[in-house]
Amino acid sequence: MSEQFPAPGPGVGGPSGSGRSGRAQSPVPVEPAAVEAVACVAAGRVGDLAALLEEEAFYSRCAARYRAAGFGTPDAAEERSWRNSWPALFAALVRAGLKDLQVYLEYGTPGGGRRLDALLVGAAPGGALGLVVVELKQWQTCRLLDTDRVMRSDGLVTAHPIHQVAAYRSFLEHWRPDGAPALDVRAAVVLHNATAAAGAALAAGVGKDVGVPVLTAEDLARPRGELARLLCCGDLAAPSAGQVREFEGIRWQPSSRLLDHVGADLEGNHAFALVGDQQDAFVRIRRAAARCLPSPGQACAPEGAGAVITVSGGPGSGKTALAVRLLGRLMRAHPTTRPRFITPSGTLRAHLHDAVRAHGAARELFPAASALRSTARQAGALIIDEAQRIKRTGPGLPADLAAVMEHVPLAVVFLDERQIIRPDEGTTVDEIRTAAHALGRTHHHLELTGSFRCSGSAAYTAWVDALLYGTPQPWTGHAGYDLNLADDPFHLQEGIEQATAAGHTARTTAGFCWPWTRTRPRDATTLPLDIDIDIPAGPTTPARTWRAAWNAATALTDPDDGRPIAPHSQLWASHSGGHQQIGCIYTAQGLEYHHAGVIIGPDLTWTNGRWTAHPDRSRDENLRHLTPDQYLPYALNTYRVLLTRGTHTTHIHSTHPNTHHMLQNLIHKS
Repeated sequence: MSEQFPAPGPGVGGPSGSGRSGRAQSPVPVEPAAVEAVACVAAGRVGDLAALLEEEAFYSRCAARYRAAGFGTPDAAEERSWRNSWPALFAALVRAGLKDLQVYLEYGTPGGGRRLDALLVGAAPGGALGLVVVELKQWQTCRLLDTDRVMRSDGLVTAHPIHQVAAYRSFLEHWRPDGAPALDVRAAVVLHNATAAAGAALAAGVGKDVGVPVLTAEDLARPRGELARLLCCGDLAAPSAGQVREFEGIRWQPSSRLLDHVGADLEGNHAFALVGDQQDAFVRIRRAAARCLPSPGQACAPEGAGAVITVSGGPGSGKTALAVRLLGRLMRAHPTTRPRFITPSGTLRAHLHDAVRAHGAARELFPAASALRSTARQAGALIIDEAQRIKRTGPGLPADLAAVMEHVPLAVVFLDERQIIRPDEGTTVDEIRTAAHALGRTHHHLELTGSFRCSGSAAYTAWVDALLYGTPQPWTGHAGYDLNLADDPFHLQEGIEQATAAGHTARTTAGFCWPWTRTRPRDATTLPLDIDIDIPAGPTTPARTWRAAWNAATALTDPDDGRPIAPHSQLWASHSGGHQQIGCIYTAQGLEYHHAGVIIGPDLTWTNGRWTAHPDRSRDENLRHLTPDQYLPYALNTYRVLLTRGTHTTHIHSTHPNTHHMLQNLIHKS
């Protein structure tokens, strides 16, 4: 079953037990007070839900509750997986004598956009609540690639299900707030269509014992007591109605153990050291937080209707570093407000998840942008990075951001108006200020003017801005920063290969001026070379064509040995092999690397002493319909982003002869 969905909002499900051995009626909607705590498609005693599985209306109600919980709309494959997997699971639970345990189907983790296939709740020895996370897979066979990854029979590479369910277990362990009932958390993987041999191979391939059993069809047919033990429920009794209410009353938030881990990652990491106006902004935001957020031990905020803080700055000014550091601080100083970090950039979010991958529960701090509204209803403090990328459907503030302004006591919004790259984006500081004042909220605006990229060269970012938005100026150089012009993309990529061989991160990006084949044969071991640039003959060289592949829509893995060939596009900038593909605006924005190669495509040319846009040369369906004058600001902003990713080096090539000649007059080869 799939895992990544928008964070839950108001949903359906609820308590149904009436005692340690009580039986409930059919599942009913929860009371409004419990809605935020329980986002799922069904909840009740195992025996009661088992009796409903033959009713088609039950699945229809689950689909409706799925939508109401904010998970999106279940597709046919999702609903088919319910019909295929739930009967097998419930038959096993009933056979094991576990019909009086409480169960939640598609249980959503608050604020995190993940769903647990099934969550069992019982009374554990010693008075704790026993929780069992069950991951359901319909696989008959699969092939281990390594300890972390599995290739399914349909060729899709996915996370090892043991690690997957262990991450859910970690969430429940580490997000239990102080004062919540004691929890005894367990996990199991159920492969109800697989053979015992397939299950044993999967369990053995995890690399080390993480305490997660793998049950197959043969295991589900075992005797009652043995089956209950394999399902990690052998010592669990039916929970009382009070214990069910107690569980559903938990408001998940990071525990001190998780804060220690994330604090070390986010606050203690020297990469996030704050200096100059970053530090000034950090202090001012902390002061605002102290005024409008409760501290530990306080029941409510000290004063006011809340604050909205906008923080703007150019590329490399340290917006994301400050935002991440701020998250760590708010988690420590105001834990009950459940701070969250959201970005509309799927690429940036993927890298944040990757940065905390050793501790799966920390991923819940970074919900998906699609969960902005539901997160606004739950979080007391919300940090939004790359806010200029938030989608809008008409004039005025985007509806999702308006919901944040209305509900969240402290909203810190990071943006750069010169990184608006599509017509359906474009939040501005003025719009946010106007909306905040209309709601009676205090608004502060902070500006970051430093440069922590491009070897700290404010001169280089100023040169880029003059090139694109003002009067182009010759590059006079800056100690430690290398700006050069490449005669052709062969030379450009050669520099990237050399930098990579020397141990640096080096990537090439290009304007979206060539087709991008998003699908490929299941057994493909190469990416299509969609980018082709003709190089005319020179005095000593023949005419030739440079060909390259875009970053991969899905990770490419050698089908024989599981060796990574190309990372997923969202991790193209940091994972091995990415230097051999070409990135675009959507996979580079918000990121940085040591050495940048940039191909200015035919969609932007220097003609008659000014920049001219050619939307007909773009392959971006979001932009091709625009007029040249409408397209121009988006093209300029796009290349501004691509030209400011390199921390040490930027080498440029333009496919347009006149543009390349203009750049030759500005950049003298070194």
